Amino acid sequence: MNNSVRKVEVVSYNSDWENKFKEEAKEIEKVLRDILINIYHIGSTAIPNIKAKPVIDILVEVEDIDKVDKYNQGMEKLGYEPMGEYGIPKRRFFIKGGNNRTHHVHIFQRGNEEIERHINFKEYMIAHPNEAEKYSKLKEELSKKYKYDIESYVEGKSKFIREIDKKAKLWKEKELIKNRGED
Repeated sequence: MNNSVRKVEVVSYNSDWENKFKEEAKEIEKVLRDILINIYHIGSTAIPNIKAKPVIDILVEVEDIDKVDKYNQGMEKLGYEPMGEYGIPKRRFFIKGGNNRTHHVHIFQRGNEEIERHINFKEYMIAHPNEAEKYSKLKEELSKKYKYDIESYVEGKSKFIREIDKKAKLWKEKELIKNRGED
């Protein structure tokens, strides 16, 4: 096997993922404290009881995205490789672990719609375990089909994710309306 190829591995839920997020969030907070607004655990490792690639996805909300690059050295000291926007405008992306990744850090400026999209997706999946189970099964099937083809694995999930994003946005809007009525 070629070690330069990322293997697509989907594993059963691990309750320790939340602790790994919290530990890493503390370290990231130390580095980015001057520009940090909030840190969120996102992605499949943040959704209880579903299968996931064992990579902790962390979303960091900052005041000014243009200031993030000044903190690359601090992130490198934590073991992260700065990747710039990495295909998503107005984002800064960091990976830890190379081809055996352990963490992804996605940094967005306050107000970027990607923040709300990621959080809504996670909250929707937690509130709708049947949808989460469908996603879990899809990822498991794709990981078997595309064991050494991360691009095809990601593409295989994209339609499902777009559909959930739409449902999650409508659900969140209804939740906000419902909660306003209770005030």
